[in-house]
Amino acid sequence: MNATLFSDIQRLFERTYAAVGINLEDCLIDRGRCGQLSRLAGASARELSELARTFLRTVDGRLHVGIYYSRLLIEELERQDPRQGLCDGNIRSLIAFVEEIDHALHASLRFQRGERAIGSEAFARNLELQAQVDTYLVLLMFVAFFRKAQRVSRTDRRWLRFHLFARHDPRAYRDPNLRGRYLETTQLARRYTRYLDTINGLRRLEEIRAFHALDYPAKKQHILALPARSRAPGGRDGAGPEIVPPAA
Repeated sequence: MNATLFSDIQRLFERTYAAVGINLEDCLIDRGRCGQLSRLAGASARELSELARTFLRTVDGRLHVGIYYSRLLIEELERQDPRQGLCDGNIRSLIAFVEEIDHALHASLRFQRGERAIGSEAFARNLELQAQVDTYLVLLMFVAFFRKAQRVSRTDRRWLRFHLFARHDPRAYRDPNLRGRYLETTQLARRYTRYLDTINGLRRLEEIRAFHALDYPAKKQHILALPARSRAPGGRDGAGPEIVPPAA
């Protein structure tokens, strides 16, 4: 089940942005390899989620990607397939599942376009901000699929936002770098996705493609310059039509 879900989500992102040129499922690693790479990543990696992780490193000018999913995450998605509906029992695992695919895909695209400073804080924040934005749109898509006329209510949005932006407090990180990274990117993603909720599907597609191409300082500047709007309408336009499941 999860291999199909994985490839569906990869193709979904590639249809929205660009093809990465590889099957990211080939980058999946087991728990043992995750432990090795976590030790190499240093002390701060101990604070990262045990559910899922993405590892990036360069060797001889090539980007190497490793994606890890815990057994608990896989079992939750198999027990409650999100393609049959989202609920409190599977949304946490789906968020982690989607975010790691997004990290791997956007890191690969940016590397292909000449960005080589994959160990920089700006690169890490860029991936984190992009993943939160993309995951929000994917969650909307899942919810809309099971709603009459693809209408997503304000209650649906509040529920999604709680799980994506409010369930975990970034201030709990002991490492100041991680704490600052997740505090800032969560605040920016929350504001940007509220803006996306206010514009129609075609305009939203153009907007997120242009946003994806920006580096992190430019993304931050763009979001802070947007009009502040705290409420978005329910309805079809807010359902995320720019990110759609690939054809069967």
